[in-house]
Amino acid sequence: MTPARRFVFVLWSCGPDRPDGAALAAAPFVYALAARALEFEVEIHFTASAVRWLLEGVAAGAYTDRARTKTVLDFIREARAAGVKLYACAMALAEHRRGEALLPEVEGMAGAATVVDAAGDGAHTLVF
Repeated sequence: MTPARRFVFVLWSCGPDRPDGAALAAAPFVYALAARALEFEVEIHFTASAVRWLLEGVAAGAYTDRARTKTVLDFIREARAAGVKLYACAMALAEHRRGEALLPEVEGMAGAATVVDAAGDGAHTLVF
């Protein structure tokens, strides 16, 4: 796909360490799923404490709504099934990982240079 048909979403301020982190994390997934429905290539990069959503046992019990109908893990799995690529920041993992394994849905590792390069090539970039 051409860069103009590509979105890179960066999750930065909606980690599980925030009291409302799960509710805040829902929005980037909704945007990513909408972009996939419009046939954009989509990546989500997890940075800072938001990288913890990609670790075993963190996202499963984190509900994104008051009715407790959907967890962050549900969004992660739905996004992957839709073709969204999920990346963990290596620096963030070094800071926030406590021995947990990465979820199998994680595409791989990427850092700031990857996001900057994508933006420089014309990818639409949003930070949450």
